[in-house]
Amino acid sequence: MRSLDGLVRRAAAGGADRAALVHGEQRRTWGELDAEVDRAAAGFAARGLAPGERVAVRLPNGVDWVVAVFGALRAGLVVVPVNTAYTDDELEYVLADSGAALLVTDAERAPLGGVPVLVGPPDGGDALVPAGHDGTGLALLAYTSGTTGRPRGAMLTHAALLANQRQCLQMSPPPVRADDLVLVVLPLFHVYGFNSGLGLSIATGACALLLDGFDPAGSLQLMAEAGVTTVPGAPPMYQAWLAVADAAGSDVALRRAFAAVRMASCGAAPLPAEVWTAMRDRAAVTVWEGYGLTEAAPVVASTLAGGRAKPACIGAALPGVEVVLRDTAGGPAAGPDHGTRVREDVFGDPFPDEEPDQAGEICVRGPNVFAGYWPDGADGPDDAGWLATGDIAYRDAEGDLHLVDRRGDLVLVSGFNVYPGEVERVLDAHPGVAESAVIGVPDARTGEAVHAVVVRVPGPDPVSEADLLAHAAVSLARFKVPRSVLFVPTLPHSLTGKVSRARLRELGLVGAVDD
Repeated sequence: MRSLDGLVRRAAAGGADRAALVHGEQRRTWGELDAEVDRAAAGFAARGLAPGERVAVRLPNGVDWVVAVFGALRAGLVVVPVNTAYTDDELEYVLADSGAALLVTDAERAPLGGVPVLVGPPDGGDALVPAGHDGTGLALLAYTSGTTGRPRGAMLTHAALLANQRQCLQMSPPPVRADDLVLVVLPLFHVYGFNSGLGLSIATGACALLLDGFDPAGSLQLMAEAGVTTVPGAPPMYQAWLAVADAAGSDVALRRAFAAVRMASCGAAPLPAEVWTAMRDRAAVTVWEGYGLTEAAPVVASTLAGGRAKPACIGAALPGVEVVLRDTAGGPAAGPDHGTRVREDVFGDPFPDEEPDQAGEICVRGPNVFAGYWPDGADGPDDAGWLATGDIAYRDAEGDLHLVDRRGDLVLVSGFNVYPGEVERVLDAHPGVAESAVIGVPDARTGEAVHAVVVRVPGPDPVSEADLLAHAAVSLARFKVPRSVLFVPTLPHSLTGKVSRARLRELGLVGAVDD
């Protein structure tokens, strides 16, 4: 298979009457979906759009999203999936940066930045489907979250996205099978929801149960009634499901929802160890945690690949993916060929001569890696095909990876590295802390100092700064202990549940530490 839209045609040829999509009262068989994709492709061509032009799609999860996107791909167009939470200013930026020729959305609106608007996917009727592409070009411009500046369009080809599907499906057991009912509540505009949720469903001919919003209690009921068997998820989902059970004072609904689930996975952000354990003990399900990034289409590693389910672990590299951990001796701009190689993983290889627990930057190579950032392929893989991810990890004695932190989030105190995640885990262990975030702030004496922003657990005797610093000093070296603590009602989060440290800076919640 050479193109993503070809997967729909293949699934239809393999069983036109089999269920493909379920969204509320809407049902589509593979034959019906393939025909709708044909009509949408013809509709795009009828509007004068030529192969290679960009079409922005801003629709909620649903049948229209699938038809619009795969119709555009079948017409040879490049899809720009748009976050439905974007403001007009953010949307206008993406439209302008991508050079989109059309915006497909779900409501009438005036053109934005001169870009015409179409409500829902076009319908070209019985017109011939254009021979739009050969599957070798771009499929998506996936705009990153922009936590450190303006979003950038990651150039993902059909080949890269298909490669990652094949890599995922080579794991045993596979994350999706043809007989699965896959819960797709992850947003489809995010590459995780698109390729690891919907994409694997289409690649295997499974049925996707689409939700256009996440209602924790409602989704548990729907999972039980429908008999969902596969759940690709993110940490906030599992946390919310456990919170529903806590509020009810019973795990009955939780266990019913997961009774038929044979495969539960988690990505997009680290899953807290206590959540992993709670799902195992209370929902009787193993959550297979993974790691990926938009630029890798997206999955790089999974505990399923190594066959060892354990908390706070992202497992081994997928089949066909190479992972190298390198030190940071080359400085912030160093690529994967700078510094010293710490550990290397070509799927299945042992590490007899390596010492475990050495942290290094994850560098990735494989056919799933993107072609660089739009429009000229800037900051893509190096000449040897390696992509430096900016994420820091170490490998344990069994060869499994554990995330430490983002390289860009490191705090350098008197020349010593401080990983914010390590400090946050200590702070979060205090019973008076609901959530914390740690970043570096300028310090005249040490270069940087550790600063904590904390959400307290409500109560009559809230934790104080002195309490927290004393608590941290028990577990952390002196240079890792926060120099200051700011208490706030909430922390800013990204869509996938990660605390946005960049947003904390933008909000002015940090400043220089003065002695």
